[in-house]
Amino acid sequence: MANTRNPLQSTLILPRTDTISWRVRLSLLALLAVAVATVWTTNRLLTDRFTATTRSRAELRLALYSGNLLSELRRNAIVPQLLARDPTLISALETRNFAESTDRLTSFVEEIGAAGLMMLDGEGRTVAATENRLLGTAHQEEPYFIEAMRSNATVFSVIERSGAGYRFIYSRRVESGQAALGVIVVEVDLQKFERAWAGISDAVLVADSTGRIVLATESRWRGLSEDVALKRQDPQSAIQRAIRATADWTALPADAYIQGEGVMRTETRIPFRGWRMTSFTTYASIRERVNGVLALEIMGFAILLALAFYALSRKTALRMALFQRESAELRALNARLQREIAERERVQETLAVTEQSLAQSSKLAALGEMSAAVSHELNQPLAAMKTYLAGARLLIRRNRPEEALSSFGRIDDLIERMGAITRQLKSYARKGGDAFAPFDMRDALASSLSMMEPQLRQRQVQITQVLPDQPVRVLGDRMRIEQVMVNLLRNALDAIKSVSDPEVQIILAAGATATLTVRDNGDGIEDLDSLFEPFYTTKQPGDGVGLGLAISSGIVNDHGGRLTARNGQRGGAVFEMQLPIVKEDGVEAAE
Repeated sequence: MANTRNPLQSTLILPRTDTISWRVRLSLLALLAVAVATVWTTNRLLTDRFTATTRSRAELRLALYSGNLLSELRRNAIVPQLLARDPTLISALETRNFAESTDRLTSFVEEIGAAGLMMLDGEGRTVAATENRLLGTAHQEEPYFIEAMRSNATVFSVIERSGAGYRFIYSRRVESGQAALGVIVVEVDLQKFERAWAGISDAVLVADSTGRIVLATESRWRGLSEDVALKRQDPQSAIQRAIRATADWTALPADAYIQGEGVMRTETRIPFRGWRMTSFTTYASIRERVNGVLALEIMGFAILLALAFYALSRKTALRMALFQRESAELRALNARLQREIAERERVQETLAVTEQSLAQSSKLAALGEMSAAVSHELNQPLAAMKTYLAGARLLIRRNRPEEALSSFGRIDDLIERMGAITRQLKSYARKGGDAFAPFDMRDALASSLSMMEPQLRQRQVQITQVLPDQPVRVLGDRMRIEQVMVNLLRNALDAIKSVSDPEVQIILAAGATATLTVRDNGDGIEDLDSLFEPFYTTKQPGDGVGLGLAISSGIVNDHGGRLTARNGQRGGAVFEMQLPIVKEDGVEAAE
């Protein structure tokens, strides 16, 4: 009876199991159908709603941007008219005395908030500017000068920069009676809006009345029309096109495409010379918000499915075994990590000992480099002495002793200079206490060029000098300032070794400060941050140890000035030394 009962029970259970299986399958299919319908309906409704919200926000944001831009333009439009009536500036143009004009413009620019101010005379030459490097530059062929001289009203000009966008300039003629004395130029900084717009996800552009893009968050769009700018994108591969097609299913049809991505286009008119502003908003935020809700729905259905499959699962023992195996693997991994941590601690201890040894070696190397610096700094005077000795020997042979005595006098000056240079090398570690006295920067520059004359003549370097007619007097140690000038000239010669037509331009200007600019046409400077650090050099081993500019910077700082370096816009390096001007009564001018 027992044997016949078990088969009967089995036959009764099997049909019941099959019935439950079919019901479960139908339930799962129904759940999947409901999930698909719910997700599809939710996607359509939320996409329409979030797209409308995003478009409204984009229009509001665009109105705010255009208002800020228009406010900046209108605020600066009145500036030329006010400055053109300034009695001080008019008097400066009439008397040709521009000593205080630059300071006057500098005080204005801080209150106005403009990018820069310039005052041009009747010939288009810059006689006052908030940037010293613009003094003396010619603008007689610029539209803002020509149109301002012809018009009685304020003129607005858009000037293209070479690879750096556009300049937005207001200009107005300065008159005295019926005579035109010059032009006031006000540069408006609209690129700050580009930088502010670049911090958002939208792409923004501003086009003038001709359709030319003058402001844009994408720098490559400037100067193009909108249609041409949008077409400037990399070609898409088949995979990228497929990804775009699958990504667009949660959004409405795109207004335009930028770099293969669909965007929403919003445009507004700016009541200024026919300008218009356009923004392109991606659908990424819409997709994220829609996908977030869809993810919650899908997660809910997934949980239901997981619960259903878990209820049907009868393999708890297998899962426990899997968990135990994973725990054993984690314990083994933990032990391996402990061993690696111990090994790294030993490596760090070894590294600390190595760093101490390296620090000691660096100190010894620094001592050797400091010794080599003496020969490096004395190389130029020795070379000049050799040249003067050869000339003196030749003059004596030709029975011209008076001229030979002149050469010996120069050699004596060079010997004194070598002693001064040796003292300056010591002053790198400890500042000296030499007494300062007023001297003319033009005389110091002439003396430095005379010392560098053999190297300049040997290299056949074209020297261009721009010097003022009046003395440029500063208070300091002339010998130390001449050492700085020699270092700057020597660096310029080293920078143009590989140039076919070497050229060095020297400009001495007197404004708020005495400014000496040395410009070369070499390859420029790669690392401006480390340029004035001790022992930093780009020369080959044996050509220098990198103390010249460090010493020069210390000398200029001791004189209350500053020594800066930058790369020129047309290539080459530009060194600029600024020192306080001494007035006629011997008092330094305030910076």
